Amino acid sequence: MNWKQSFSTSIGKKLQMSLTGLFLILFLIVHCYVNAQIFYNDGGTRFNEAAHFMGTNFVIRTVEIGLFAFLILHIVQGLMLYSANRAKRTTRYAVSAGNKTSKWYSRSMAVLGTLILLFLVLHLSKFWAPNRISQLSGNGEKPLYEMMRDEFQTAWVVGVYIFGCISLAWHLVHGFYSAFQTLGLGTHKYKGIIKSIGIAFSIIVPLIFALMPIAFFLQVIK
Repeated sequence: MNWKQSFSTSIGKKLQMSLTGLFLILFLIVHCYVNAQIFYNDGGTRFNEAAHFMGTNFVIRTVEIGLFAFLILHIVQGLMLYSANRAKRTTRYAVSAGNKTSKWYSRSMAVLGTLILLFLVLHLSKFWAPNRISQLSGNGEKPLYEMMRDEFQTAWVVGVYIFGCISLAWHLVHGFYSAFQTLGLGTHKYKGIIKSIGIAFSIIVPLIFALMPIAFFLQVIK
């Protein structure tokens, strides 16, 4: 069996999900750090400096291409695994085992992932796409801090962001440990540590993302 055949198997697809998932987790850490600069409440000075570096650095821009590729692969493989698992169930269970065998969020990864995807489409259309289009057209960078401050004065936009962050949190609760487990790192010795780190990560990172629009909306940050 060659490597292409290996990655086309169920285990291979799960391995790809794990690797792309870990890459996306690293991206979340970086993105969270950049966004957290707004809490200095300095009129966006630190945030704009960090955003400028991320938007103009050649290495970061190159990694950005890989990010989109991994994101698409993660979504496609996730949907393929979900479809394959559904296809195996020719008949529905007479009685659902519920949380006795697995948590609801682990059974709802496809739904949560779809909600996150819809949230990302909104996020990219409001911030990333206008900024990149402006750069490519030779008009320079958009004032991202000011754009966020204006966008997050609209209640429904803030609501969508909060809902997206909640979906991300539940997705990470299962996905964080699952990625390490698939790679063979979730052994009995380290299971507790990895799960604890995963839960902490699943709370802290989405919370910071959610507090950003809330702070702008309540005008805690100006």
